Amino acid sequence: MTTLYDVPAEDLIEAVAEELADEETITEPDWARYTKTGTGRELPPEQEDFWQRRAASLLRKVAIDGPVGVERLRTEYGSSKQGSTRYRVRPPNSTDGSGKVIRTALQQLEEAGYISIAKGEGRKVAPDGMSLLDDTAGEVLRDLDRPELERYA
Repeated sequence: MTTLYDVPAEDLIEAVAEELADEETITEPDWARYTKTGTGRELPPEQEDFWQRRAASLLRKVAIDGPVGVERLRTEYGSSKQGSTRYRVRPPNSTDGSGKVIRTALQQLEEAGYISIAKGEGRKVAPDGMSLLDDTAGEVLRDLDRPELERYA
């Protein structure tokens, strides 16, 4: 049986994002097109399906690292600010990602039944969420034309 660990992360996130696009509960809020994804960013995301991709990425991240809270996920989705470039020579400082974006996406995943709350520990993946990830991983593995991954099929 294929699991989420057996396929490349980018391919799995893309396929799960397509599955989540069909969900009625996973929709981009009105404010999301104007909001940056962290203090280290200059502009909001330009991808059409950003919200579904972020939700799919969060689902995968919670499945691997869970139970996990919003604060740890903010650190994961953060970036560097004012690093070394031609004009700025300060050492890079890390910044956190947007907690509102992460929290809202997690709440939508919770409404859909893919994530549940572990009291005092954070959020963990529900059986429906793990099933979605594993089933999608099997489909992705069949669609990939990579000989080194054939042993997992």
